[in-house]
Amino acid sequence: MLSQKARYALRALVELARAHGDQVTSGELASRADAPRKFLEAILLELARNKVVVSRRGKFGGYTLARDAAEISFAEVIRIIDGPLALAPCVSRLSFRKCDDCPDLATCSLREALLRARDATSDVLEGYSLADAATGEGAEVFNPG
Repeated sequence: MLSQKARYALRALVELARAHGDQVTSGELASRADAPRKFLEAILLELARNKVVVSRRGKFGGYTLARDAAEISFAEVIRIIDGPLALAPCVSRLSFRKCDDCPDLATCSLREALLRARDATSDVLEGYSLADAATGEGAEVFNPG
């Protein structure tokens, strides 16, 4: 499940994408992302350490994206904030490890479904950028009927 921290991060980054390179203050981002300012500032610091945003101090300071919005995927942001996309460590591409309670990876009855879920999730989130979210392009109408 996507954490509230990741949702705040994504909302703030989409707002930066909509700013088209203009600097946005943390207070303005907090307002636009409907996030607590101090919590968002900690998130932005983490994103700056991972070279997703750039911050400038001072009277005319604020935040901008470190790269073009089309180059920053939802998957990258979620991995920075929440960790691997996989539902279990034994199906993670970047943080693989055997599950503590699994006697044998080759005969695990859960692994195939978890691999498929990881692949489908990764395909969608890797293919959806901040630019897509900012412009609404690539959005499909969900009809659960």
